[in-house]
Parts: sequence; structure tokens; C-alpha cells
Amino acid sequence: MRTVRRRGFTLVEVLVVMVILVLLFSIVGPRILGSQQKANIKKAQIDIGSIGGALELYALDNRGFPNTEEGLEALMEAPADEQRTRNWDGPYMDAEDLPIDPWGNEYRYIYPNEHGRRDFPNIWSPGKDSEDSTDDDIVNWKQQGELPSEPLASNDD
Repeated sequence: MRTVRRRGFTLVEVLVVMVILVLLFSIVGPRILGSQQKANIKKAQIDIGSIGGALELYALDNRGFPNTEEGLEALMEAPADEQRTRNWDGPYMDAEDLPIDPWGNEYRYIYPNEHGRRDFPNIWSPGKDSEDSTDDDIVNWKQQGELPSEPLASNDD
């Protein structure tokens, strides 16, 4: 009588492979996730810079920035006021729609500004937590005590 041998993995072999995979992911995983977070912050900073550039073009044509009520939509659509429509030469952004931040939020806009020293609109992303005035906000104004080379990533004035 012949003995039939099963070919397959034993429970111990499967557990050893699982432990190795968990160890590899615990070493590599945080680095990958950290890189993604840095990329998201950088993208938000670039978007805010692009919006700022579009606002400067808008201000040149219209002799001022849109107010808070008009918001960033003024970059994409001509104003309802017929006199202001004559100077409007938009849309001022290349995209069909206004950009959204990497976390799916609309960029926030206030003018006249509430933060910073220069006469320029405040533009910011609420960041990963989607809440304004928290530590993860990405803003376009300098914070007190902040060095110019640091990323603008908080919302306290």
C-alpha cells in the first residue's frame, strides 16, 4: 500500500510568512505614508500659490481683489455687475473648475484679509482634518515667529 503525501504548506510555514510580511510592512509602511502626507502638503501649497497668482491677475484687470462674498468663483465667472464685467478678462485659472485640496476640501478665501501683514487675500486649506483653525491648516500668510523657509502649515496669527 502506497502512502499518499500531501503537498502544501503547514500552519507553521504560513504563520512564519505572515510574521515576515507584517514585519516588512511595519518597517516600510510608515515611510510610504509619511511621503504621501508630505506630497499632499506640497500640493496644497502649490495650489494656494497658483490661486494667489490668478488673484493677482484678477486684481490687475479689476483694480482689486474679489471680496469674501464673491470668493474664488470670481476667478472663473464674470461678475454680475455690468461695469466690472468690462474689465474682467477671465477665467484666470487654466482648469475648468477651481482646484480642491488633496483631502477633498474647497480652498478657503477671505478678503479683506484677517491674517498676515500685507494687503493680500487669505487663502488656506483646512488640511487633513477638514476643520479650520487647527494645526494642520495650510495657509498663505506668515505666522509670528515663523521663519520664511518653513512651510506655512498652521492657522494661528
